[in-house]
Amino acid sequence: MAPSDDAAGSGPDPSLPPLFSGAPAAEPFARAVAEARAGTDPGLITYRLRPDRLSAAIVLAPECPLEEAMAMVLAAANGFADAFGALAPSEVAAQFDWPGGFRVNGARCGGLRAAASTADPTAEPDWLVIGIDIPVFASGDREPGETPSETTLWDEGCSEVEPLRLLESWSRHMLVWIHTWLDGGMARLHESWTGRAFGRDEEITVDLPGRTETGTFIGLDAAGGLLLKSEGATRLLPLSLMLERTPC
Repeated sequence: MAPSDDAAGSGPDPSLPPLFSGAPAAEPFARAVAEARAGTDPGLITYRLRPDRLSAAIVLAPECPLEEAMAMVLAAANGFADAFGALAPSEVAAQFDWPGGFRVNGARCGGLRAAASTADPTAEPDWLVIGIDIPVFASGDREPGETPSETTLWDEGCSEVEPLRLLESWSRHMLVWIHTWLDGGMARLHESWTGRAFGRDEEITVDLPGRTETGTFIGLDAAGGLLLKSEGATRLLPLSLMLERTPC
């Protein structure tokens, strides 16, 4: 039986890496976007820690064009996979849906979202916010296995993965991947993400803000964009298509 979520948001503050700061928030993604617009320093992580769910977002200020800056989505995804691998049973591994989805044992299990100060891939964004949302266990009356395409950490035997520890581990591993990108470019991020990709060489449906795309998942381009083949042609979907429009 899963624990109660009556204590939503309560508990100790997370231990974050140097240069990162934390702030609890009822709506972490919206709060991070608001703080970014207000000019907060990069490295702020807003979070909501409930027993049944981890929700958090980080404010970044990459000094490069948006097309290159979107590599941070791959850094955040690789960071989650490494954090999950360190905390979950060894036989359970995380995989990725493009652009930001996570899978555990083949079923969807949360993921990433993103917003930026610009949607122009050639412009340098003032800020980039990446959010993460992970269901730890199903609240309400849903029984395990009731929705086979969707899962939670508890449903997959990962009851020992606590939201606080996952947030702390994600922040540390994500920082490692950010430094990897700064020091050596996209190659290692690309290789690690691709090695964990779900549905490679299969037909997939991609959910993007305001649209869906269907085709055969060929791979990623050098910037992390999706190569999708349909009707005999291969199209490139850049990672910036995942950016959400946020109220001014």
